[in-house]
Amino acid sequence: MARWEGFEHEGKDIDGEARLIDAMASRHARILDAGSGTGRVAVSLAARGHVVSAVDIDPQLVEYARERYAGSGVEWHVGDLASSDDVPTGPFDIIVSAGNVLAFIPDAAHRQALGVLASRLAPAGRLVVGFGLSRGRSVEAFEQDVAAAGLHTVQRFSSWELHPFHDGENASDFMVAVLQRSDVDGGGDDE
Repeated sequence: MARWEGFEHEGKDIDGEARLIDAMASRHARILDAGSGTGRVAVSLAARGHVVSAVDIDPQLVEYARERYAGSGVEWHVGDLASSDDVPTGPFDIIVSAGNVLAFIPDAAHRQALGVLASRLAPAGRLVVGFGLSRGRSVEAFEQDVAAAGLHTVQRFSSWELHPFHDGENASDFMVAVLQRSDVDGGGDDE
């Protein structure tokens, strides 16, 4: 918590994720911050006029966010992303999972979490996830989990600022993936 507060105090840009999601969203979109932590992305999106729900597995972080951002309009939840009982039902126009959240989910629960999130998307909704590839999850394993969850990759970037993603030699070490349900017309992957 202190780390992000320090960044904010120093005037560093801590809203890149929220700016990207806001640019992707229609006005007053229903957005879920999945793995919301201290709430910075959720609150930034709510301040931009979106209807935001947030869920995190850590009750202390959720309580911190509730207290710090009382009156923000964000609906806060404690829950495990791999448990359909814990994640708000939606449907959501966009679900964002920033801050390496997916990298912290155990491998055994990864597909389940993606499946739960997929089930919360509106038919044309998008799931946007960002995580470091140096945390033990390969692009190939991620794509297998994405497909098993009934999703497909629309685009990949190497940053929240939309820098190009590179595979192979000189591969990107961070990935922001834009996913959509596979049952949506026009689906396919970015390759």
